[in-house]
Amino acid sequence: MDGPQDLGGKRNFGPINPEQDEPIFHAEWEKKVLGLTIASNGLGHWSIDEGRFARESLSPQQYYGLSYYEIWYEGVTALLKRHGELTDAELAAGKALQPGLRTNRKVTGEAMPKVLASGGPSERPKSSEPLFSVGQKVRTKLAHPAGHTRLPNYARDKIGVIQALRGVHVFPDTSAHGEGEQPQWLYTVEFDGAALWGPDAEPGLSNTIDAWESYLDPA
Repeated sequence: MDGPQDLGGKRNFGPINPEQDEPIFHAEWEKKVLGLTIASNGLGHWSIDEGRFARESLSPQQYYGLSYYEIWYEGVTALLKRHGELTDAELAAGKALQPGLRTNRKVTGEAMPKVLASGGPSERPKSSEPLFSVGQKVRTKLAHPAGHTRLPNYARDKIGVIQALRGVHVFPDTSAHGEGEQPQWLYTVEFDGAALWGPDAEPGLSNTIDAWESYLDPA
């Protein structure tokens, strides 16, 4: 979707001012939000793509007015409510008012390093041959989907060159909405800077994105 998170190439958001010696967490509650998110993911109710979509579905007013972990908090509470693990009454009370859904899955503190190191592999066995090959010119599609997508707005309807084939991976556009994994070939596509940013682009600049097959057409 063309949500507030898709800022690439947009203007008038001011300079980025990195914080010197920035700590990993700015407050204790941020640690709890991260832990809650990881533990909730372990319930198995949603995919990483649905989790991303929950955060990017916030209104621009909310998204731009919240800190990083405030956005994560809003996302995980929306997911827990959507999947029957949390109610507004429980949020107001600050405690559980009814049993949660039963699950055989759990994430323990001892298992956390292994869980984080292994991540969530998205590669799947191939069931078809790729439509594109290394060195081939492609054009990204011009689309404005209402749902989740990994094709950024600044890279739509642009001509690039296939630099690598990355195998077959879960398609986030369907995974985010409970429509199945529907795996597709994934490609690394390189774009000339001027093709993305116009004549003011830095000379010699190029940019790569990973694009699923259905995002691409032959150029």
